[in-house]
Amino acid sequence: MKLGYARVSTGEQNLALQIDALRAAGAERIFEDKGVSGSTVFKPAYGDMLRHARAGDEIMVWRLDRLGRSLPSLIIELEMLGSLGVGFSSLTEQIETVTPAGRLFFHMVGAFAQFERDVIRERTNAGLQSARRAGKKLGRPVSITDDQWRQAKSLLAEPHKMSVVAVAELLNVTRQAIYKRLSAEKAAVPVEA
Repeated sequence: MKLGYARVSTGEQNLALQIDALRAAGAERIFEDKGVSGSTVFKPAYGDMLRHARAGDEIMVWRLDRLGRSLPSLIIELEMLGSLGVGFSSLTEQIETVTPAGRLFFHMVGAFAQFERDVIRERTNAGLQSARRAGKKLGRPVSITDDQWRQAKSLLAEPHKMSVVAVAELLNVTRQAIYKRLSAEKAAVPVEA
């Protein structure tokens, strides 16, 4: 069975062009998501279509971007469809996974995407190693400096006795940063027996 999937990002957009193209290509049933972004993880009609699809069926879209916004997400979707034994075709780009040539094309695209991820990972690791050799401190910056903490402790104590919220606002830090330092100091104080 040929199943069509049509999606528009906003409720004001029209699905007619996609539906007409899918019907002309032989879609026997069309599932429609209206007002659903391509980057959204949960697409209700798409989920319904997957539950309806059986091995040997073919899912068709008008354009690749109707299925997903990024190449990695498209590859994941297509691998999942392949594992279900469901074919895929995009009408505008004339790309499909029904024939051996179509599957080869997607394997090549997937290989390039994996290569790109590997190169990015290598560059990131090389940059981190270089920064470590240069003595740079890596990781998240401290949320409250030692100077800010000394000021905060002074303002929280007598005679000021300001609230944590007021001190956080005054020092331009978060309440959580002050509470975290308070907890750390309390944990560091030895308990007398």
